[in-house]
Amino acid sequence: MTQGIVVGLDGTDQANAAAQWAAEEAVLRGTGVRLVHVKEASPDALLPFAARESDEPWAEDLLARTATGLRERHPDLSVTTRLLPSEPVASLVAAAEEGDLLVIGSRALGGTAGYLVGSVGMTVAGLVDRPVVLVRSLDASPSRGPVVVGVDLRQPVDTVLGFAFEEAARRLAPVRVVYAQQLPVYGTLGPSMVPDVRPAVAPEIQRSLDDLLEPWRAKFPDLSATGRVAIGSAGQELVHAAGGAALVVVGRRARGSALGTHIGSVAHAVLHHGHSPVALVPHD
Repeated sequence: MTQGIVVGLDGTDQANAAAQWAAEEAVLRGTGVRLVHVKEASPDALLPFAARESDEPWAEDLLARTATGLRERHPDLSVTTRLLPSEPVASLVAAAEEGDLLVIGSRALGGTAGYLVGSVGMTVAGLVDRPVVLVRSLDASPSRGPVVVGVDLRQPVDTVLGFAFEEAARRLAPVRVVYAQQLPVYGTLGPSMVPDVRPAVAPEIQRSLDDLLEPWRAKFPDLSATGRVAIGSAGQELVHAAGGAALVVVGRRARGSALGTHIGSVAHAVLHHGHSPVALVPHD
């Protein structure tokens, strides 16, 4: 058994939900969970002679309590813990590369949160070479809904679809594939300006989507897999389709440099306006 799933903890409710989701996922995969926490630098670190209390006891207690709770719910689950050096992004990226999947907390726009569900978490999610699952709240997400995946027919999608179908197979859940076609401005001006081109465009794209799904349906014959073409904003359409989903899968470009994040607008829309766990899957 390997420590296949790495979970970042920061003491928030979202991170706790991420740990619970990761434990359920580990049981489905037959693997283990590693809980990690990054030591936060003391605000008076530049004052070497000032008396200050270490963050380590609290962090170690957080890791221990979370691990105990997961073991109580899943007695056969292997759970290990690790306290990481106080360089959040570099430490978490390195820890994630040791596993198959990184799971961290997420939040909606406008909320308060710890460092992992804020800018650090988003930066890490955009840098690691492993899939990253962001979890906001398990209470608002059904565990037995479909796996919804957004695809772009102009981008490589095999890695993204492979992840989605494998997750669906573990859950015996249906797969719902969504492709949104954003029309040029003139295509949305209405009948008073130009003919509505949507009826002509959608069937051709639907055939391309069905051709794309054919080998995956053959590989996973026991799964129900449907594809839907929507004309409009990809982010809005995927948020709409994700209602009631057990998991939403979105692709992102693999990192090209260590500068900035590589999470697109579609992923941002689902993360900020949806409630289901979201898997970001890197692709070439």
